[in-house]
Amino acid sequence: MTQETRGERTTAGDRPALPSGMQAQLDASSYMGVPTFGRRPHLTEPEQLDEWRPDVAVIGAPWDDSTTNRPGARFGPRALRANAYDAGSYHLDLEIEIFDHLNVVDYGDALVLPGMWELSRDAIRRRISEVVNRGIIPVVIGGDHSVTWPSGMAVGAHHGHGRIGMIHFDAHADTADVLRGNLASHGTPMRRLIESGAIAGRDFVQVRLRGYWPPADVQEWMREQGMRHHTMQEIWERGINAVMDDVIAEAIDGTDGIYISIDIDVLDPGFAPGTGTPEPGGFAPADLLRAVRRIALETNVVALDVTEVSPPYDHADLTVNNAHRLIWETLAGLAFNKHAKARLTS
Repeated sequence: MTQETRGERTTAGDRPALPSGMQAQLDASSYMGVPTFGRRPHLTEPEQLDEWRPDVAVIGAPWDDSTTNRPGARFGPRALRANAYDAGSYHLDLEIEIFDHLNVVDYGDALVLPGMWELSRDAIRRRISEVVNRGIIPVVIGGDHSVTWPSGMAVGAHHGHGRIGMIHFDAHADTADVLRGNLASHGTPMRRLIESGAIAGRDFVQVRLRGYWPPADVQEWMREQGMRHHTMQEIWERGINAVMDDVIAEAIDGTDGIYISIDIDVLDPGFAPGTGTPEPGGFAPADLLRAVRRIALETNVVALDVTEVSPPYDHADLTVNNAHRLIWETLAGLAFNKHAKARLTS
């Protein structure tokens, strides 16, 4: 197969050929054709993953029944596929054409059932397991942050419980035990993951926490688990680069790979109004994009999720585009590292 890269055709190895009509749809401008993430080929079957052998598979997890405030994140996966501005795939800073070096596919959605958490949780975990068990990096688009529970379970089961570190960007710690009677709230997934053993508390590093929640008893539980966090106040005082030095060092200490989990409300709501629980005083996109890029370049990223994008509350696709670029920066870092490794071994 050949891959269209903004007017230049490059050989894409032994990937299966797409029908010419499908290729033309994928090559069309972003407002035309099939709305896949990044205009990547859409696969639906596990057997297709075996045939294509991608490096990365994008998966939607359109569940938002666990939200406590404004709903709508179920529409996030579709919006990031259909509404994000397609600016190209050549990374100016890294000087690399992402898809020349990284085979990325869109593996559709985990088919959730509204109002039925257990079945939906299992569908999300099963879909991600189909990817990660083949050595493919899952990029999960939420949905509310509760989807990180089944996603982290799948990743932890494949790589080994207690072997994966999580760098968690969020305004909120999401470590409550029960939130408004719900064990599976979007405010509880990190606690559920730690309790499951999939990711140990000592291997959680949380970045940009701010605001007025969780309360003291939850903070005490977090300390007992050995969780580490870097608040917005610390970043404001020390600067993002110095804090990210610590974040990366803490996350890779004793772990084999890094799962990046991003709640879009880590951004200031002026930049990301389309989210369920906006909290003023957050990141500017320029800082967050470069922080995520650093992680992708300097660690072994084994999974990524971007959650809590609620298009009904968005304005001019600000939130959608910022969320899309967080994935783009991660893919760019993965592509750069793969290219560098190939050059060393050639």
